[in-house]
Amino acid sequence: MAERIEQRIEARLPELEQLERVGLFTRKEIRAVIKKASALEYKIQRRALHKEDFINYIQYEINLLELIKKRRSRIGYSFKKDEIEYSIVQRIHGLFKRATEKWKVILLSLQNKKNQLSKVFSAMLAIHPNKPALWIMAAKWEMEERFSSESARHLFLRALRFHPESTKLYQEYFRMELMHAEKQRKEKKEFEQAKMDLVGHFYSEEVLNGEMARIIYRNAIEKIKGAEFYLSLLSIAKLFDFTQDLQKEILENLQAENADDPLTWDYMARRELEMGSLPSPECTSKQMKASEVAQKEERCCAVFDEAVTALPTEAMWKCYVTFCLERLNRKTNSEELRRKRLERTLCVFSRAHESTLLPETLYKQWVHLLLEVGLTEKATEVAAAATKRFSQSVEMWHTRLQVLIKLNSSDVAQCFEEAVRQGCLPLWTLWVEWSEGANSKEDTQALYQRSLFVINPADSVTMKEKYLDWAYRHGGYKKAKKVFTSLHESRPFSLEFFRKMIEIEKEQESCKMLNLREYYERALREFGSTDSDLWLDYIKEELSHPQGKPVNCGNIHWRALKMLEGELVEKFVSKYTLLQTGHL
Repeated sequence: MAERIEQRIEARLPELEQLERVGLFTRKEIRAVIKKASALEYKIQRRALHKEDFINYIQYEINLLELIKKRRSRIGYSFKKDEIEYSIVQRIHGLFKRATEKWKVILLSLQNKKNQLSKVFSAMLAIHPNKPALWIMAAKWEMEERFSSESARHLFLRALRFHPESTKLYQEYFRMELMHAEKQRKEKKEFEQAKMDLVGHFYSEEVLNGEMARIIYRNAIEKIKGAEFYLSLLSIAKLFDFTQDLQKEILENLQAENADDPLTWDYMARRELEMGSLPSPECTSKQMKASEVAQKEERCCAVFDEAVTALPTEAMWKCYVTFCLERLNRKTNSEELRRKRLERTLCVFSRAHESTLLPETLYKQWVHLLLEVGLTEKATEVAAAATKRFSQSVEMWHTRLQVLIKLNSSDVAQCFEEAVRQGCLPLWTLWVEWSEGANSKEDTQALYQRSLFVINPADSVTMKEKYLDWAYRHGGYKKAKKVFTSLHESRPFSLEFFRKMIEIEKEQESCKMLNLREYYERALREFGSTDSDLWLDYIKEELSHPQGKPVNCGNIHWRALKMLEGELVEKFVSKYTLLQTGHL
């Protein structure tokens, strides 16, 4: 807990430093703020939380903002608001969020402070009018906490002047007007049920029917195009049971304006799942349910079939295949429904492939599905077709090779020869790993040596590490040392390559310091200017090894200081001091 409190206090240090730097607070006052904030943080970090602690903390931050505002006015200094006020406002919001998640009624305790919070939002928006999220936050506060739809509406309208094409602003404004209409409808219904006089309570029929939201929607679609935006507004409208006419309008506009967008067709197809059907009366209840689901899915697929005819694109086929996979993965007790889903999915995969419009990302799923249902020959065929179509795709070659390896195919080696023409590390890695279990040590070694000459230098670094590791596992220390000797002048290297050889040497019963020095010196030649820990490890080796010479440590230390730069020198000196005192 103490560490978390310290982190939070450190996070506010930049704003406090600015307060002192610009002359708004004295150093003594800054210390007082830190002391008070620490005490408040401690209270809200305890296991037993109390609403009053959050209220007091929020009030303290509000008072701090007010004090800063007064002092700015007094001395006429209006700069650095981003670094000071904004961070305080963000902290207030964080406190509110934490508190209201635990106690929904905490805001009732802050009833007298709501006007102050509105001022906070006003100050924040004056500093950051270019952040739509802050406008939305302020409008929600007015709507949900101050119950002022007029103030919320005013904020949204102001926000849209700054951000006329913000999808999020339009979505939240649209949602707010529908929430307001729903609230008005509930109030009116309660009055009518109680048979109370409605004098003094005016309820506009236009507002009650969501006409304000309709206006926002129509203004929004003039500015923002695309099916995704229409569908986002439609999903919001569907949350309210009085918006059938509005939903119908959005749906009609969606189809008219976005007929060439796969999202439109995808939505229209999936919409069939929401429709009812009439199963035959002689079926049992489980059969009825399965039959109804099957009918709905068939209707969906009929729309998708129309879609891929009207819009024959990869994106449209991807929507169709994705839908089929989703339905296939849904649990069902009906074997007949499961069979239909599988047949449909495999059929759609094949049709998309035959149209040469199946996206690359879906071939892997198709292959895995074929293997899962036991169609191994077809899986091999599809994997081969995928590499033919996407011959430059490492992912496709990797998938095909994994299939052949899994099936113990005799074509694995030949396929590897074709695949590695891409010269890609993952394919070479897969090949040598397969070879370790399938081929002789001589063949595997030849493969490792070959890989070092054909892949690019950056990738050869990894292959050298794997080659050294393989040599030690299959040939022991002498084999590993031989491989290391054959490669130690073949740049580029990784530090891990040298560290691996150091560890191999240290595992030997007759570990020789002479050999360790050679490995460390070669490693330092490559990485001595960028890795301070390597120097320290070398020094520790000289100090701890029976054949080590502590007298060499001073020379190593001097060389390290000469080679390292900047922060690395400070890091090295700090750790070296700890090493000398026995604390490292």
